[in-house]
This record gives sequence, C-alpha cells and structure tokens, in this order.
Amino acid sequence: MAYLELEVKLVKGYCSAGCQLGQKFIFKDPLIIPEGDAPLCLYALSAMFPYLTAACRETPSDDWINSVQELQCPDNANAVVFTMKRIND
Repeated sequence: MAYLELEVKLVKGYCSAGCQLGQKFIFKDPLIIPEGDAPLCLYALSAMFPYLTAACRETPSDDWINSVQELQCPDNANAVVFTMKRIND
C-alpha cells in the first residue's frame, strides 16, 4: 500500500495554525503522522482529504490522481500550499 508525504511548499500570508515552510506530514491511511510537532489545520485537512484517499489507492498510470502534485488549504488570503508525493512501500 502506498503512503503520502505532504510538505509545506509555500505559506502565502499568515497561517493561523502555524504551518512553516518545509514541515512534513506522512499520511498512512487512516493516520496523519506529523514530523516533529508540526501543526495541521483541520480546514486544510478537510480540503485535502478526498485527494489523500484517492492517492493512496492502487491506480493505473493514466488515473487523474497521478497528475496531482500540490494541494492547497481553502484560505485564499493566507493559503498554505503542500506538495504531495506518493511513496510505494
């Protein structure tokens, strides 16, 4: 089963949850494992959740989820952009 590595690529403005550039999170369905004590906002997680679950499943190479490389929290004024990388174990 694949797992995902999410890394904060960009913080536009001010993140009220305190996300910092370079922070990483591992998504091993059904767990989110922060690197250190990195925060992850519930609003960002809820926006990313459909993509996370789709990216963890086995997919053919032409599946749409394979083209998704970045995810963003829903706060347009203070958005946090995450890179998403699939790790096959």
